[in-house]
Amino acid sequence: MASPATPYDAVRRRPDGPRPLDALRVDVGGPPALTRVVADHLGRLGGRVRSTDADRIGVDGAGFAPVTADTAWGPHGSGVEDEATAQAATGVMAVHGRRHGSPRGLGVDYLATATGVLTVQGLLAALVAQARGTAGPRRVGTTADGAGLLAVSQYLAAAGADEQEAVELAAGGPPFTSADGVVFELETLDPGAWAAFWRALGAPAEAIRAGWRPFQFRYATACAPFPPALHTVTRRHGIEETLRAAAASGAEVCRLRTLAERAKEDDGADPWSLRPLLPGTPAAPRPASPAGPLAGMTVLEAGRRIQAPLAAHLLGLLGARVVRIEPPGGDPLRGMPPACDGVSARWLALNRGKEAVEIDIKSPGDRRRLLELASDADVFLHNWAPGKAAALGLDSADLAAVAPSLVYAYTGGWADRIADAPMGTDFMVQARTGVAEAVRPADEPPAPSLMTLLDLLGGLHGAEAVLAGLLLRERTGHGVRVDSSLLGAADTLLAPALDRVRRGDDPRPPAGFRRPLRTSDGWIAPSDDCAAAAAHDLTGMCTEDALHRLRSRGLTATAVTTDLAALAHDPRLSGPIGRDAHGAPAVPDPWSLA
Repeated sequence: MASPATPYDAVRRRPDGPRPLDALRVDVGGPPALTRVVADHLGRLGGRVRSTDADRIGVDGAGFAPVTADTAWGPHGSGVEDEATAQAATGVMAVHGRRHGSPRGLGVDYLATATGVLTVQGLLAALVAQARGTAGPRRVGTTADGAGLLAVSQYLAAAGADEQEAVELAAGGPPFTSADGVVFELETLDPGAWAAFWRALGAPAEAIRAGWRPFQFRYATACAPFPPALHTVTRRHGIEETLRAAAASGAEVCRLRTLAERAKEDDGADPWSLRPLLPGTPAAPRPASPAGPLAGMTVLEAGRRIQAPLAAHLLGLLGARVVRIEPPGGDPLRGMPPACDGVSARWLALNRGKEAVEIDIKSPGDRRRLLELASDADVFLHNWAPGKAAALGLDSADLAAVAPSLVYAYTGGWADRIADAPMGTDFMVQARTGVAEAVRPADEPPAPSLMTLLDLLGGLHGAEAVLAGLLLRERTGHGVRVDSSLLGAADTLLAPALDRVRRGDDPRPPAGFRRPLRTSDGWIAPSDDCAAAAAHDLTGMCTEDALHRLRSRGLTATAVTTDLAALAHDPRLSGPIGRDAHGAPAVPDPWSLA
Protein backbone atom coordinates (compact mmCIF):
# COMPACT_ATOMS: atom_id res chain seq x y z
CA MET A 1 0.00 0.00 0.00
CA ALA A 2 1.29 3.44 -0.87
CA SER A 3 2.34 5.71 1.98
CA PRO A 4 0.85 9.20 1.72
CA ALA A 5 2.90 12.38 1.63
CA THR A 6 6.32 10.91 0.92
CA PRO A 7 9.28 12.67 -0.72
CA TYR A 8 8.93 10.40 -3.75
CA ASP A 9 5.41 11.59 -4.50
CA ALA A 10 6.75 15.09 -5.14
CA VAL A 11 9.30 14.12 -7.81
CA ARG A 12 9.20 16.79 -10.48
CA ARG A 13 7.63 15.82 -13.79
CA ARG A 14 8.71 17.55 -16.99
CA PRO A 15 6.03 17.73 -19.69
CA ASP A 16 8.40 18.95 -22.41
CA GLY A 17 8.01 16.03 -24.80
CA PRO A 18 7.76 12.25 -24.60
CA ARG A 19 9.65 10.52 -21.83
CA PRO A 20 10.82 6.90 -21.80
CA LEU A 21 8.65 5.96 -18.80
CA ASP A 22 5.49 7.87 -19.72
CA ALA A 23 2.38 6.05 -18.41
CA LEU A 24 4.45 3.58 -16.37
CA ARG A 25 3.89 3.11 -12.65
CA VAL A 26 6.91 3.09 -10.35
CA ASP A 27 6.69 1.87 -6.75
CA VAL A 28 9.79 2.57 -4.69
CA GLY A 29 10.58 0.88 -1.39
CA GLY A 30 13.80 -0.06 0.37
CA PRO A 31 16.60 1.74 2.20
CA PRO A 32 16.04 5.49 1.58
CA ALA A 33 19.75 6.17 1.00
CA LEU A 34 19.86 3.54 -1.76
CA THR A 35 16.54 4.51 -3.36
CA ARG A 36 16.80 8.32 -3.38
CA VAL A 37 18.39 8.44 -6.81
CA VAL A 38 16.15 5.66 -8.14
CA ALA A 39 12.98 7.58 -7.29
CA ASP A 40 14.34 10.88 -8.56
CA HIS A 41 15.68 9.58 -11.88
CA LEU A 42 12.70 7.35 -12.69
CA GLY A 43 10.41 10.30 -11.99
CA ARG A 44 12.45 12.58 -14.23
CA LEU A 45 12.18 9.93 -16.96
CA GLY A 46 8.40 10.13 -16.83
CA GLY A 47 7.42 7.41 -14.36
CA ARG A 48 4.54 7.93 -11.92
CA VAL A 49 6.54 7.44 -8.73
CA ARG A 50 5.10 6.63 -5.34
CA SER A 51 6.57 5.25 -2.14
CA THR A 52 5.54 1.83 -0.87
CA ASP A 53 6.08 -0.26 2.23
CA ALA A 54 7.45 -3.14 0.15
CA ASP A 55 11.23 -3.52 0.34
CA ARG A 56 11.75 -3.38 -3.43
CA ILE A 57 11.21 -1.28 -6.54
CA GLY A 58 8.61 -2.17 -9.15
CA VAL A 59 7.88 -0.80 -12.64
CA ASP A 60 4.90 -1.78 -14.79
CA GLY A 61 2.06 -0.45 -16.91
CA ALA A 62 1.60 0.70 -20.51
CA GLY A 63 1.70 -2.90 -21.73
CA PHE A 64 4.96 -3.80 -19.99
CA ALA A 65 5.20 -6.86 -17.78
CA PRO A 66 6.24 -5.98 -14.21
CA VAL A 67 9.96 -5.63 -13.51
CA THR A 68 11.24 -5.46 -9.95
CA ALA A 69 14.53 -4.43 -8.40
CA ASP A 70 16.12 -5.20 -5.05
CA THR A 71 19.00 -3.19 -3.70
CA ALA A 72 21.13 -3.69 -0.59
CA TRP A 73 24.37 -2.51 0.97
CA GLY A 74 26.01 -5.93 0.77
CA PRO A 75 25.51 -9.60 1.63
CA HIS A 76 23.50 -10.24 4.77
CA GLY A 77 25.77 -10.64 7.77
CA SER A 78 28.86 -9.36 5.95
CA GLY A 79 29.25 -6.24 8.07
CA VAL A 80 28.67 -4.08 4.98
CA GLU A 81 25.59 -2.29 6.26
CA ASP A 82 25.80 1.37 5.25
CA GLU A 83 27.81 3.89 3.24
CA ALA A 84 30.75 3.99 5.63
CA THR A 85 31.22 0.22 5.86
CA ALA A 86 30.72 -0.18 2.08
CA GLN A 87 33.43 2.41 1.39
CA ALA A 88 35.72 0.66 3.88
CA ALA A 89 35.25 -2.88 2.59
CA THR A 90 35.58 -2.13 -1.13
CA GLY A 91 38.76 -0.06 -1.00
CA VAL A 92 37.13 3.30 -1.68
CA MET A 93 38.49 4.69 1.60
CA ALA A 94 41.97 3.48 0.69
CA VAL A 95 41.95 5.09 -2.75
CA HIS A 96 40.39 8.37 -1.61
CA GLY A 97 42.92 8.54 1.23
CA ARG A 98 46.02 8.09 -0.93
CA ARG A 99 46.71 11.82 -1.13
CA HIS A 100 46.77 11.86 2.71
CA GLY A 101 48.80 8.69 3.17
CA SER A 102 46.03 6.95 5.14
CA PRO A 103 42.45 5.82 4.41
CA ARG A 104 39.69 8.42 4.56
CA GLY A 105 35.96 8.17 3.97
CA LEU A 106 34.15 10.32 1.43
CA GLY A 107 31.80 12.78 3.09
CA VAL A 108 29.13 12.19 0.44
CA ASP A 109 27.07 9.03 -0.06
CA TYR A 110 28.98 8.12 -3.19
CA LEU A 111 28.30 4.39 -3.30
CA ALA A 112 24.61 4.83 -2.51
CA THR A 113 24.39 7.29 -5.40
CA ALA A 114 26.20 4.95 -7.79
CA THR A 115 24.03 2.03 -6.68
CA GLY A 116 20.90 4.05 -7.40
CA VAL A 117 22.05 4.85 -10.94
CA LEU A 118 22.98 1.19 -11.53
CA THR A 119 19.53 0.13 -10.34
CA VAL A 120 17.89 2.50 -12.83
CA GLN A 121 20.13 1.08 -15.56
CA GLY A 122 19.03 -2.47 -14.78
CA LEU A 123 15.34 -1.54 -14.85
CA LEU A 124 15.70 0.39 -18.11
CA ALA A 125 17.62 -2.48 -19.72
CA ALA A 126 14.84 -4.90 -18.76
CA LEU A 127 12.22 -2.59 -20.27
CA VAL A 128 14.28 -2.13 -23.45
CA ALA A 129 14.35 -5.90 -23.85
CA GLN A 130 10.57 -6.06 -23.55
CA ALA A 131 10.08 -3.19 -25.98
CA ARG A 132 12.23 -5.08 -28.51
CA GLY A 133 9.99 -8.12 -28.22
CA THR A 134 12.15 -10.32 -25.99
CA ALA A 135 11.31 -11.84 -22.65
CA GLY A 136 14.13 -9.99 -20.91
CA PRO A 137 14.93 -10.08 -17.19
CA ARG A 138 12.11 -9.55 -14.71
CA ARG A 139 14.21 -9.00 -11.62
CA VAL A 140 17.24 -6.77 -11.08
CA GLY A 141 19.57 -6.84 -8.09
CA THR A 142 22.22 -4.31 -7.09
CA THR A 143 24.44 -3.83 -4.06
CA ALA A 144 26.55 -0.95 -2.81
CA ASP A 145 29.58 -3.20 -2.45
CA GLY A 146 29.20 -4.12 -6.14
CA ALA A 147 29.13 -0.41 -6.99
CA GLY A 148 32.25 0.03 -4.87
CA LEU A 149 34.15 -2.65 -6.74
CA LEU A 150 33.21 -0.96 -10.01
CA ALA A 151 34.41 2.37 -8.60
CA VAL A 152 37.85 0.98 -7.73
CA SER A 153 38.11 -1.37 -10.74
CA GLN A 154 40.91 0.59 -12.45
CA TYR A 155 42.92 0.90 -9.24
CA LEU A 156 42.33 -2.78 -8.50
CA ALA A 157 43.46 -3.73 -12.01
CA ALA A 158 46.70 -1.81 -11.52
CA ALA A 159 47.28 -3.47 -8.13
CA GLY A 160 47.02 -6.89 -9.78
CA ALA A 161 49.18 -6.12 -12.82
CA ASP A 162 52.40 -7.87 -13.85
CA GLU A 163 54.54 -4.80 -13.20
CA GLN A 164 54.85 -1.90 -10.79
CA GLU A 165 53.23 1.52 -11.10
CA ALA A 166 55.06 4.01 -13.31
CA VAL A 167 54.97 6.62 -10.52
CA GLU A 168 55.21 6.51 -6.76
CA LEU A 169 52.00 5.99 -4.77
CA ALA A 170 52.59 8.53 -2.02
CA ALA A 171 50.79 11.38 -0.31
CA GLY A 172 50.47 14.73 -2.01
CA GLY A 173 48.59 16.64 -4.67
CA PRO A 174 46.52 19.72 -5.47
CA PRO A 175 44.78 22.01 -4.75
CA PHE A 176 47.04 25.05 -4.47
CA THR A 177 46.72 28.24 -2.43
CA SER A 178 47.55 31.75 -3.64
CA ALA A 179 49.21 34.52 -1.59
CA ASP A 180 45.80 36.08 -0.94
CA GLY A 181 44.35 32.83 0.36
CA VAL A 182 42.42 31.65 -2.72
CA VAL A 183 42.39 27.86 -3.03
CA PHE A 184 42.42 26.70 -6.64
CA GLU A 185 42.69 23.66 -8.89
CA LEU A 186 45.09 23.56 -11.83
CA GLU A 187 44.50 21.61 -15.04
CA THR A 188 46.39 21.01 -18.25
CA LEU A 189 46.92 17.97 -20.43
CA ASP A 190 49.96 19.53 -22.13
CA PRO A 191 53.46 19.26 -20.61
CA GLY A 192 54.46 22.43 -22.43
CA ALA A 193 51.62 24.40 -20.83
CA TRP A 194 52.52 22.90 -17.44
CA ALA A 195 56.11 24.06 -17.75
CA ALA A 196 55.18 27.51 -19.06
CA PHE A 197 52.74 28.11 -16.20
CA TRP A 198 55.30 27.28 -13.52
CA ARG A 199 58.10 29.20 -15.24
CA ALA A 200 55.88 32.28 -15.27
CA LEU A 201 55.55 31.96 -11.48
CA GLY A 202 59.28 31.44 -11.00
CA ALA A 203 59.24 27.79 -9.94
CA PRO A 204 62.57 25.92 -9.84
CA ALA A 205 63.28 24.04 -13.06
CA GLU A 206 63.89 20.77 -11.22
CA ALA A 207 60.54 21.02 -9.41
CA ILE A 208 58.78 21.67 -12.72
CA ARG A 209 60.36 18.59 -14.29
CA ALA A 210 59.77 16.36 -11.27
CA GLY A 211 56.17 17.51 -10.84
CA TRP A 212 54.80 16.80 -14.30
CA ARG A 213 54.71 13.00 -14.24
CA PRO A 214 52.86 12.59 -10.89
CA PHE A 215 50.52 15.41 -11.92
CA GLN A 216 49.83 13.71 -15.26
CA PHE A 217 49.25 10.32 -13.61
CA ARG A 218 47.04 11.56 -10.76
CA TYR A 219 43.93 10.44 -12.70
CA ALA A 220 45.28 6.91 -12.62
CA THR A 221 46.85 6.79 -9.15
CA ALA A 222 44.62 9.08 -7.01
CA CYS A 223 47.70 10.84 -5.63
CA ALA A 224 50.26 13.34 -6.89
CA PRO A 225 53.44 13.49 -4.79
CA PHE A 226 55.03 16.38 -6.61
CA PRO A 227 57.69 18.63 -5.04
CA PRO A 228 56.56 20.85 -2.13
CA ALA A 229 58.32 23.72 -3.89
CA LEU A 230 55.35 24.02 -6.25
CA HIS A 231 52.99 24.72 -3.34
CA THR A 232 55.51 27.20 -1.96
CA VAL A 233 55.61 29.04 -5.29
CA THR A 234 51.84 29.53 -5.56
CA ARG A 235 51.73 31.02 -2.03
CA ARG A 236 54.00 33.82 -3.24
CA HIS A 237 51.62 35.07 -5.93
CA GLY A 238 48.14 36.55 -5.77
CA ILE A 239 45.30 34.90 -7.62
CA GLU A 240 45.17 37.57 -10.35
CA GLU A 241 48.83 37.05 -11.19
CA THR A 242 48.24 33.29 -11.14
CA LEU A 243 45.31 33.62 -13.53
CA ARG A 244 47.43 35.70 -15.91
CA ALA A 245 50.14 33.03 -15.85
CA ALA A 246 47.56 30.37 -16.64
CA ALA A 247 46.04 32.36 -19.51
CA ALA A 248 49.46 33.02 -21.04
CA SER A 249 50.58 29.40 -20.78
CA GLY A 250 47.41 27.59 -21.86
CA ALA A 251 46.87 25.98 -18.46
CA GLU A 252 43.60 26.54 -16.59
CA VAL A 253 42.93 27.58 -13.01
CA CYS A 254 39.61 27.19 -11.18
CA ARG A 255 38.86 28.60 -7.74
CA LEU A 256 37.25 26.10 -5.40
CA ARG A 257 33.58 27.08 -5.16
CA THR A 258 31.40 26.45 -2.13
CA LEU A 259 28.21 24.44 -1.92
CA ALA A 260 26.36 27.67 -1.15
CA GLU A 261 27.60 29.14 -4.44
CA ARG A 262 26.51 26.04 -6.34
CA ALA A 263 23.07 26.11 -4.72
CA LYS A 264 22.53 29.70 -5.90
CA GLU A 265 23.29 28.93 -9.53
CA ASP A 266 21.71 25.44 -9.68
CA ASP A 267 19.06 25.47 -12.41
CA GLY A 268 17.42 22.20 -11.36
CA ALA A 269 18.04 20.65 -14.78
CA ASP A 270 17.86 16.91 -15.32
CA PRO A 271 21.25 15.15 -15.19
CA TRP A 272 20.81 14.23 -18.86
CA SER A 273 18.71 15.39 -21.79
CA LEU A 274 16.82 13.33 -24.37
CA ARG A 275 15.72 14.80 -27.70
CA PRO A 276 13.91 12.87 -30.45
CA LEU A 277 15.52 13.09 -33.88
CA LEU A 278 14.22 11.66 -37.17
CA PRO A 279 11.62 8.89 -37.40
CA GLY A 280 13.36 5.54 -37.56
CA THR A 281 12.47 1.94 -38.20
CA PRO A 282 11.19 -0.03 -35.20
CA ALA A 283 13.39 -2.95 -34.26
CA ALA A 284 12.15 -6.36 -35.30
CA PRO A 285 11.12 -8.68 -32.46
CA ARG A 286 14.01 -10.78 -31.19
CA PRO A 287 14.03 -14.01 -29.21
CA ALA A 288 15.08 -14.01 -25.59
CA SER A 289 18.85 -14.28 -25.19
CA PRO A 290 20.98 -15.37 -22.24
CA ALA A 291 23.61 -12.93 -23.51
CA GLY A 292 21.80 -10.00 -21.91
CA PRO A 293 18.93 -7.59 -22.52
CA LEU A 294 20.90 -5.65 -25.17
CA ALA A 295 22.00 -8.74 -27.13
CA GLY A 296 21.91 -8.07 -30.86
CA MET A 297 22.55 -4.34 -30.46
CA THR A 298 25.73 -2.58 -31.60
CA VAL A 299 27.35 0.36 -29.83
CA LEU A 300 29.98 2.46 -31.63
CA GLU A 301 32.14 4.18 -29.02
CA ALA A 302 34.61 6.97 -29.74
CA GLY A 303 35.67 7.53 -26.16
CA ARG A 304 38.80 8.48 -24.29
CA ARG A 305 39.84 8.33 -20.65
CA ILE A 306 37.01 7.08 -18.37
CA GLN A 307 33.57 8.61 -18.91
CA ALA A 308 32.54 7.35 -22.37
CA PRO A 309 34.58 4.10 -22.26
CA LEU A 310 32.92 3.17 -18.94
CA ALA A 311 29.45 3.93 -20.32
CA ALA A 312 30.13 1.67 -23.32
CA HIS A 313 31.65 -1.01 -21.06
CA LEU A 314 28.42 -1.16 -19.04
CA LEU A 315 26.34 -1.45 -22.22
CA GLY A 316 28.61 -4.31 -23.25
CA LEU A 317 28.06 -6.05 -19.93
CA LEU A 318 24.32 -5.83 -20.68
CA GLY A 319 24.86 -7.76 -23.91
CA ALA A 320 25.58 -5.16 -26.58
CA ARG A 321 28.38 -5.58 -29.11
CA VAL A 322 30.75 -2.66 -28.53
CA VAL A 323 33.06 -1.39 -31.28
CA ARG A 324 35.66 1.18 -30.26
CA ILE A 325 36.68 3.86 -32.75
CA GLU A 326 40.40 4.36 -32.16
CA PRO A 327 42.94 6.62 -33.89
CA PRO A 328 45.50 5.20 -36.32
CA GLY A 329 47.92 3.11 -34.32
CA GLY A 330 45.31 2.33 -31.68
CA ASP A 331 44.39 3.96 -28.39
CA PRO A 332 47.64 5.24 -26.82
CA LEU A 333 46.23 4.42 -23.38
CA ARG A 334 46.59 0.72 -24.18
CA GLY A 335 50.23 1.19 -23.25
CA MET A 336 49.69 3.03 -19.95
CA PRO A 337 51.56 1.18 -17.19
CA PRO A 338 51.25 -1.07 -15.34
CA ALA A 339 50.49 -3.81 -17.88
CA CYS A 340 49.03 -7.30 -17.86
CA ASP A 341 50.26 -9.46 -20.72
CA GLY A 342 51.50 -6.34 -22.49
CA VAL A 343 48.22 -4.39 -22.23
CA SER A 344 47.47 -1.63 -19.75
CA ALA A 345 45.62 -3.09 -16.76
CA ARG A 346 43.66 0.14 -16.32
CA TRP A 347 42.67 0.18 -19.98
CA LEU A 348 41.44 -3.41 -19.72
CA ALA A 349 39.25 -2.53 -16.74
CA LEU A 350 37.10 -0.34 -19.02
CA ASN A 351 37.66 -1.84 -22.47
CA ARG A 352 38.01 -5.62 -22.23
CA GLY A 353 35.80 -7.49 -24.65
CA LYS A 354 35.37 -4.58 -27.06
CA GLU A 355 36.18 -4.76 -30.74
CA ALA A 356 38.30 -1.99 -32.25
CA VAL A 357 38.38 -0.19 -35.59
CA GLU A 358 41.09 2.36 -36.39
CA ILE A 359 39.67 5.49 -38.01
CA ASP A 360 41.29 8.86 -38.63
CA ILE A 361 38.38 11.22 -38.02
CA LYS A 362 40.37 14.05 -39.62
CA SER A 363 40.30 12.17 -42.94
CA PRO A 364 37.19 12.67 -45.14
CA GLY A 365 37.44 9.08 -46.34
CA ASP A 366 37.58 7.70 -42.82
CA ARG A 367 34.68 9.90 -41.73
CA ARG A 368 32.60 8.39 -44.53
CA ARG A 369 33.62 4.99 -43.24
CA LEU A 370 32.46 5.97 -39.75
CA LEU A 371 29.08 7.03 -41.15
CA GLU A 372 28.79 3.64 -42.84
CA LEU A 373 29.46 1.90 -39.54
CA ALA A 374 26.88 4.10 -37.82
CA SER A 375 24.24 3.19 -40.38
CA ASP A 376 24.18 -0.35 -38.95
CA ALA A 377 24.58 0.62 -35.28
CA ASP A 378 22.05 1.22 -32.53
CA VAL A 379 24.17 3.67 -30.51
CA PHE A 380 26.96 6.12 -31.29
CA LEU A 381 28.69 7.33 -28.13
CA HIS A 382 31.53 9.83 -27.78
CA ASN A 383 33.11 12.35 -25.41
CA TRP A 384 35.06 14.51 -27.85
CA ALA A 385 35.83 18.10 -26.95
CA PRO A 386 32.86 20.50 -27.23
CA GLY A 387 32.17 21.47 -30.85
CA LYS A 388 34.48 18.86 -32.35
CA ALA A 389 31.70 16.58 -33.64
CA ALA A 390 29.92 19.44 -35.39
CA ALA A 391 33.17 20.70 -36.92
CA LEU A 392 33.85 17.24 -38.35
CA GLY A 393 30.33 16.71 -39.70
CA LEU A 394 29.72 13.96 -37.14
CA ASP A 395 27.07 15.60 -34.97
CA SER A 396 23.67 14.06 -34.24
CA ALA A 397 21.98 15.56 -37.31
CA ASP A 398 24.77 14.26 -39.56
CA LEU A 399 24.50 10.71 -38.25
CA ALA A 400 20.70 10.77 -38.14
CA ALA A 401 20.71 11.42 -41.87
CA VAL A 402 22.29 8.01 -42.47
CA ALA A 403 20.92 6.22 -39.38
CA PRO A 404 17.47 7.58 -38.43
CA SER A 405 17.02 4.95 -35.70
CA LEU A 406 20.30 5.80 -34.00
CA VAL A 407 20.66 6.81 -30.36
CA TYR A 408 23.35 9.48 -30.51
CA ALA A 409 24.99 9.93 -27.10
CA TYR A 410 27.40 12.61 -25.94
CA THR A 411 29.04 12.47 -22.52
CA GLY A 412 30.66 15.83 -21.79
CA GLY A 413 31.75 18.09 -18.99
CA TRP A 414 29.36 20.98 -18.52
CA ALA A 415 26.32 20.45 -20.82
CA ASP A 416 26.49 24.18 -21.72
CA ARG A 417 24.94 25.02 -18.33
CA ILE A 418 27.82 26.99 -16.78
CA ALA A 419 29.00 30.34 -18.10
CA ASP A 420 32.78 30.70 -18.49
CA ALA A 421 33.24 27.08 -17.46
CA PRO A 422 36.82 25.76 -17.22
CA MET A 423 38.02 22.59 -18.89
CA GLY A 424 35.44 19.86 -18.28
CA THR A 425 37.65 17.36 -16.48
CA ASP A 426 36.90 15.49 -13.27
CA PHE A 427 38.90 17.58 -10.83
CA MET A 428 37.89 20.91 -12.37
CA VAL A 429 34.20 19.99 -12.14
CA GLN A 430 34.74 18.89 -8.53
CA ALA A 431 36.31 22.28 -7.82
CA ARG A 432 33.69 24.34 -9.65
CA THR A 433 30.60 22.63 -8.19
CA GLY A 434 31.43 22.35 -4.49
CA VAL A 435 32.21 18.62 -4.53
CA ALA A 436 35.61 19.57 -3.07
CA GLU A 437 33.80 20.92 -0.02
CA ALA A 438 31.23 18.13 0.26
CA VAL A 439 33.70 15.22 0.32
CA ARG A 440 35.71 16.62 3.26
CA PRO A 441 34.57 16.92 6.89
CA ALA A 442 34.49 20.31 8.57
CA ASP A 443 37.93 19.89 10.16
CA GLU A 444 39.65 19.41 6.78
CA PRO A 445 40.17 22.11 4.14
CA PRO A 446 38.10 21.63 0.97
CA ALA A 447 39.94 19.69 -1.73
CA PRO A 448 38.79 17.62 -4.71
CA SER A 449 39.22 13.90 -4.23
CA LEU A 450 41.99 12.56 -6.44
CA MET A 451 39.85 9.46 -6.93
CA THR A 452 38.05 10.06 -10.23
CA LEU A 453 34.61 10.37 -8.63
CA LEU A 454 32.84 12.28 -11.38
CA ASP A 455 34.41 10.50 -14.33
CA LEU A 456 33.04 7.24 -12.95
CA LEU A 457 29.66 8.63 -11.94
CA GLY A 458 29.52 10.47 -15.27
CA GLY A 459 30.09 7.16 -17.07
CA LEU A 460 27.22 5.64 -15.08
CA HIS A 461 25.01 8.56 -16.09
CA GLY A 462 26.08 8.12 -19.71
CA ALA A 463 25.00 4.48 -19.79
CA GLU A 464 21.77 5.37 -17.99
CA ALA A 465 21.03 8.06 -20.59
CA VAL A 466 21.71 5.68 -23.49
CA LEU A 467 19.33 3.07 -22.03
CA ALA A 468 16.67 5.75 -21.55
CA GLY A 469 17.23 6.81 -25.16
CA LEU A 470 16.91 3.23 -26.41
CA LEU A 471 13.64 2.78 -24.54
CA LEU A 472 12.31 6.08 -25.88
CA ARG A 473 13.32 5.04 -29.40
CA GLU A 474 11.50 1.73 -29.09
CA ARG A 475 8.37 3.44 -27.77
CA THR A 476 8.25 6.36 -30.25
CA GLY A 477 9.94 5.03 -33.39
CA HIS A 478 12.32 8.03 -33.44
CA GLY A 479 16.05 8.17 -33.18
CA VAL A 480 17.15 10.03 -30.05
CA ARG A 481 19.98 12.31 -29.01
CA VAL A 482 21.02 11.97 -25.37
CA ASP A 483 23.46 14.20 -23.55
CA SER A 484 24.99 13.58 -20.14
CA SER A 485 27.73 15.40 -18.27
CA LEU A 486 30.07 15.48 -15.32
CA LEU A 487 28.06 18.46 -14.08
CA GLY A 488 24.91 16.33 -14.07
CA ALA A 489 26.78 13.64 -12.14
CA ALA A 490 27.95 16.25 -9.61
CA ASP A 491 24.39 17.53 -9.15
CA THR A 492 23.10 14.00 -8.53
CA LEU A 493 25.83 13.40 -5.96
CA LEU A 494 25.38 16.76 -4.26
CA ALA A 495 21.57 16.84 -4.13
CA PRO A 496 21.32 16.14 -0.36
CA ALA A 497 24.04 18.70 0.46
CA LEU A 498 22.42 21.35 -1.74
CA ASP A 499 19.09 20.69 -0.03
CA ARG A 500 20.76 21.33 3.32
CA VAL A 501 22.10 24.64 2.00
CA ARG A 502 18.61 25.70 0.93
CA ARG A 503 17.22 24.81 4.38
CA GLY A 504 19.87 26.96 6.02
CA ASP A 505 21.71 23.96 7.49
CA ASP A 506 25.45 23.32 7.39
CA PRO A 507 26.00 21.25 4.23
CA ARG A 508 29.41 19.89 5.24
CA PRO A 509 29.98 16.66 7.17
CA PRO A 510 30.97 17.19 10.82
CA ALA A 511 34.56 17.02 12.02
CA GLY A 512 36.03 13.54 11.86
CA PHE A 513 33.19 12.20 9.71
CA ARG A 514 33.98 8.72 8.29
CA ARG A 515 37.55 8.88 9.52
CA PRO A 516 38.66 5.29 10.23
CA LEU A 517 40.09 4.25 13.58
CA ARG A 518 43.72 3.11 13.74
CA THR A 519 44.56 -0.30 15.14
CA SER A 520 47.95 -1.88 15.74
CA ASP A 521 47.88 -3.59 12.33
CA GLY A 522 45.37 -1.66 10.23
CA TRP A 523 42.19 0.37 10.33
CA ILE A 524 38.52 -0.17 11.11
CA ALA A 525 35.49 1.87 10.07
CA PRO A 526 32.41 2.08 12.28
CA SER A 527 29.04 2.45 10.60
CA ASP A 528 27.75 6.03 10.49
CA ASP A 529 25.18 5.33 13.21
CA CYS A 530 27.79 3.84 15.53
CA ALA A 531 30.69 6.22 14.85
CA ALA A 532 30.25 8.42 17.93
CA ALA A 533 29.97 5.48 20.33
CA ALA A 534 32.91 3.71 18.67
CA ALA A 535 35.36 6.59 19.09
CA HIS A 536 37.88 4.68 21.24
CA ASP A 537 41.66 4.52 21.20
CA LEU A 538 42.26 1.15 19.55
CA THR A 539 45.90 1.62 18.58
CA GLY A 540 47.03 -0.98 21.09
CA MET A 541 44.74 -3.68 19.68
CA CYS A 542 44.92 -5.69 16.48
CA THR A 543 42.10 -5.24 14.02
CA GLU A 544 40.42 -8.54 14.85
CA ASP A 545 40.36 -7.79 18.58
CA ALA A 546 39.21 -4.21 18.02
CA LEU A 547 36.28 -5.40 15.91
CA HIS A 548 35.37 -7.99 18.53
CA ARG A 549 35.41 -5.31 21.22
CA LEU A 550 33.13 -2.96 19.31
CA ARG A 551 30.75 -5.70 18.22
CA SER A 552 30.50 -7.03 21.78
CA ARG A 553 29.11 -3.61 22.68
CA GLY A 554 26.49 -3.81 19.93
CA LEU A 555 28.38 -1.55 17.53
CA THR A 556 28.72 -2.17 13.79
CA ALA A 557 32.18 -1.83 12.24
CA THR A 558 34.31 -3.48 9.59
CA ALA A 559 37.96 -3.64 8.61
CA VAL A 560 39.19 -1.10 6.09
CA THR A 561 40.68 -2.64 2.95
CA THR A 562 44.06 -1.03 2.37
CA ASP A 563 45.56 -3.60 -0.03
CA LEU A 564 43.33 -3.68 -3.11
CA ALA A 565 44.85 -6.99 -4.20
CA ALA A 566 43.28 -8.56 -1.08
CA LEU A 567 39.78 -7.84 -2.43
CA ALA A 568 39.98 -10.98 -4.56
CA HIS A 569 39.71 -13.11 -1.42
CA ASP A 570 37.47 -10.89 0.73
CA PRO A 571 34.49 -12.89 2.07
CA ARG A 572 32.49 -9.71 2.75
CA LEU A 573 31.82 -9.01 -0.93
CA SER A 574 28.81 -10.03 -3.01
CA GLY A 575 30.60 -11.36 -6.06
CA PRO A 576 33.96 -12.93 -6.90
CA ILE A 577 36.78 -11.01 -8.55
CA GLY A 578 38.10 -12.98 -11.50
CA ARG A 579 40.81 -12.62 -14.11
CA ASP A 580 40.33 -11.76 -17.77
CA ALA A 581 42.10 -13.31 -20.76
CA HIS A 582 45.16 -11.10 -20.11
CA GLY A 583 45.30 -12.04 -16.44
CA ALA A 584 44.03 -8.66 -15.25
CA PRO A 585 41.64 -8.53 -12.27
CA ALA A 586 38.00 -8.23 -13.38
CA VAL A 587 35.23 -7.16 -10.99
CA PRO A 588 31.81 -8.85 -11.15
CA ASP A 589 28.96 -7.30 -13.13
CA PRO A 590 27.25 -4.62 -11.04
CA TRP A 591 23.76 -6.12 -11.46
CA SER A 592 22.19 -9.52 -11.15
CA LEU A 593 19.54 -10.07 -13.84
CA ALA A 594 17.03 -12.89 -13.56
